[in-house]
Amino acid sequence: MDHRDATSATATGTGTDREGALTRTSPTRTAHRDTFARDHLPPRDEWPELRFDLPELHYPERLNAAAELLAGPAPERPAFHTADGGVWTYGELRTRVDRIAHVLTSRLGVVPGNRVLLRGPTSPWLAACWLAVLKAGAVAVTVLAQQRPHELRTMCEIARVGHALCDARSLDDLVNAGIPGLNITAYGGGSPDDLLRLPTSEEPFAPVDTAADDVALIAFTSGTTGRPKGCMHFHRDVLAVADTFSRHVLRPHPDDVFAGSPPLGFTFGLGGLVVFPLRAGASALLLEQAGPRQLLPAIAEHRVSVLFTAPTAYRAMLDELDGYDVTSLRRCVSAGENLPAATWHAWFERTGLRVINGIGATELLHIFISAADDRIRPGTTGVPVPGWQARIQDANGVPVPDGEPGLLAVRGPVGCRYLADPRQRSYVRDGWNITGDTYVRDPDGYFRYVARADDMIISAGYNIAGPEVEDALLRHPDVVETAVVGRPDEDRGQVVVAYTVLRAGAPRDPEELRTFLKSELAPYKCPREFVFLDALPRTATGKLQRFRLRTHLAAEAGTGADVVAGAVSLPLEGDHE
Repeated sequence: MDHRDATSATATGTGTDREGALTRTSPTRTAHRDTFARDHLPPRDEWPELRFDLPELHYPERLNAAAELLAGPAPERPAFHTADGGVWTYGELRTRVDRIAHVLTSRLGVVPGNRVLLRGPTSPWLAACWLAVLKAGAVAVTVLAQQRPHELRTMCEIARVGHALCDARSLDDLVNAGIPGLNITAYGGGSPDDLLRLPTSEEPFAPVDTAADDVALIAFTSGTTGRPKGCMHFHRDVLAVADTFSRHVLRPHPDDVFAGSPPLGFTFGLGGLVVFPLRAGASALLLEQAGPRQLLPAIAEHRVSVLFTAPTAYRAMLDELDGYDVTSLRRCVSAGENLPAATWHAWFERTGLRVINGIGATELLHIFISAADDRIRPGTTGVPVPGWQARIQDANGVPVPDGEPGLLAVRGPVGCRYLADPRQRSYVRDGWNITGDTYVRDPDGYFRYVARADDMIISAGYNIAGPEVEDALLRHPDVVETAVVGRPDEDRGQVVVAYTVLRAGAPRDPEELRTFLKSELAPYKCPREFVFLDALPRTATGKLQRFRLRTHLAAEAGTGADVVAGAVSLPLEGDHE
């Protein structure tokens, strides 16, 4: 059945019991005419238990997230800034969002529940398109501008996407993907049929009366291998991540200026650069290019006060700090991968700023364990964000004692709901979201990252966490970045291999690094081999591609060739995690 223009349906509504757990109440009417997303939610008994333990999480049954995000600030207050000094006020943002929503519904034929792909570099127009899609009751599918035609085809096939709004500069790959039935509308170009040139009503757009549990967005995770998974999130979920992590940990001010490196196709970026500032009535600097070299001058010029980026960027910016005024910064958030204690201390020593570490997941939309200010303990991720619960359990779902490693299990107001994907049953077990991370809970309640569950190296019976070895290596003054993985070995099961990038001009001397590490770690944790690279393989969003390193080592093991401690060349293209 084609659900692109299905009739209205009903769904089970929700309430909360005295303890905040999700309960069933009277049916809630969906606003979606196209009910594909709702029809392809996992069976209710495969959902995690949802918790609404804070008063601010008790949302009304009818809720449109875009309307809520745009409702508060005075029209003259700044909402978005651009690199060239342009400013969009909240009044201008509302007018432009309403105009796009009118075009979507009156000219492009988008009906509530249709999936609309959004593609382009980070910009106020991309953010406005996202808000307009939600306000019109449709489902936003925001992807990365760097993703290639075959990736775009797969995501559109999974989500049955019928419409796309695409930055005119990012059209080629989307057009070349040849996606059947996809209606593409460009924005920001010069053609008469450009989204921003099409004539339409200039009147305010009345937000579609969506249910709080109508699907608002589908965010895709590439994972390490296999078919991407579409994570479906509701209108209430968009507000819930702001009303937990942002409200209680980040605690933004209306005068804050947000900026960061993650693109809006990443939920880390969508939350940090759009949802959180708008929910607080603050503003965001949206940069099309936001690597470490662009962030520092942007912070200085635009007086950025809240920064979102990854550990690698914080470390890369350390060498350039002296050339820029970053005194406007008051909040620095790190997520995407583990923040080494060495990087935290180095940033603090140079800036006096305590980086807010956090772990989030696309399946849960944003950060759920973190700590700020005096509660920060370098080397740990933090404690469950208010509104969230976490525990450490074994493979059978039994909680393990404090101090012992196990699988991180989380639950809160947002949970994993894959789009028609059997992997739902692996991610959600007994009401908990199993993130795939190995963690330890310390006796004082702090959660400490050990490794991804598949990053644990087992060598001659010893469990060795790659990130622990990486953290130690990064304390060496010549090491710029490193990734430690296990190579298959007939005698030991695995041996530890460190892929390492050194500072320009530093000697590639494995014995020097091994001697240094032996003063930092137990000898069995020290790498037996070092492979020196000019750069580590990363995705377009900067996330380390560990699976490419493992694939390289497995290939070497399969041929019987030794991996020598010297320079090797790995292909670095591709956007998969």
